[in-house]
Amino acid sequence: MKKSKTLLLIVALLLISHLLPYVFSQYYSQSYQLLNEPDGSTHYSINITVQQSLYDYYVEKTHTLYSDTDFAKFVTPYALQPIANSLATIYADDEDFTNGVLMIVHQIPYEATGPVKYPVETIVENRGDCDLFSYIAASIIKAHGMDVVLLYYETQAHMNIGVSLSHPPNDAREQAYYVTYNNIHYYVAEATGGDWQNGWRVGECPSDLKNAPVQVITLENSESWAPGQVSASYKTLSSSTLSLALSTGYLIQGGTVTLSGQLSPSLQNTTITIYIKVNTSPWKALDTVTTNNNGFFSYIWNADTAGLCYVRASWSGNDTYAGADSTIQTITILSTFFILLVTMTAILVGVGIAIFLASRQNQPQIPEPQPPEVPMA
Repeated sequence: MKKSKTLLLIVALLLISHLLPYVFSQYYSQSYQLLNEPDGSTHYSINITVQQSLYDYYVEKTHTLYSDTDFAKFVTPYALQPIANSLATIYADDEDFTNGVLMIVHQIPYEATGPVKYPVETIVENRGDCDLFSYIAASIIKAHGMDVVLLYYETQAHMNIGVSLSHPPNDAREQAYYVTYNNIHYYVAEATGGDWQNGWRVGECPSDLKNAPVQVITLENSESWAPGQVSASYKTLSSSTLSLALSTGYLIQGGTVTLSGQLSPSLQNTTITIYIKVNTSPWKALDTVTTNNNGFFSYIWNADTAGLCYVRASWSGNDTYAGADSTIQTITILSTFFILLVTMTAILVGVGIAIFLASRQNQPQIPEPQPPEVPMA
């Protein structure tokens, strides 16, 4: 009996540990220090938060590199747009803006990593190397509308970025170094280095890279859209909550289910992203919906995919509130083939029973044998 209780407890704990990620939602937060360029007299702290849903989306997104040009797909300007918007409020000049971006990536601890990662992953995990830092820097700078490229030094196994500026760098502490591509000067910006106050500035290039062969990778193939964005603010972000409810937990493929929820605070015309995950497939964005004047949203989904589906809603937040994820809801969607198979099986079983009963009724009745009569004495 004691062994049976122990086994049941272990099974229960395993189930709980499996379900916990789908019950609780969270967000990740990082803070970075900034100095106002060019004099550095004003100190800022920018707070960046990432929703669990957005992090999961990028973790499960394909990370395959087929060629060097695929580096560009790891530049995600849309997802990091709020960071660019915040930096633009304190850096009016494009050189100062670029140096502000470098201050941010210079604060992320350096660690040689194997697999390539998207900027959201690197921000959350708070570690990376030259290419991962370059993707973050290029994403923010491109989100600001500037012309930026990746610079890949294959012989040096290194990457940094090149930025087209409206004027030669004024704050470079050496002769400004650039790479020319299509008659455009791209000033080198080194994304590695742990000294965010005195680290590399745009136009400064490590000496071992100045004569190294470099491949310029333009960003036409960078990610143009993402299902969510990070939030960024110079003040501490207030918390928010987001609920989600389903009209049913079971559905036949092709049927509809209503997804509804409430954002608190009750903000109007706020974009809510609906994510779905079918069985073991990656999370993907189903659609977006906007809240009404009470912060309420509703969405009717035509469930065309069969299986066990996980559904959650997400809000990216703004410069006042951190974003929020709803708890993850599940819905079982039965395939039409399965329903048809069950129906046909039931019909065949019913027909078989009917035929069996009918055959029993049509069989000739065999009279039961009578005992022999005993003659009277």
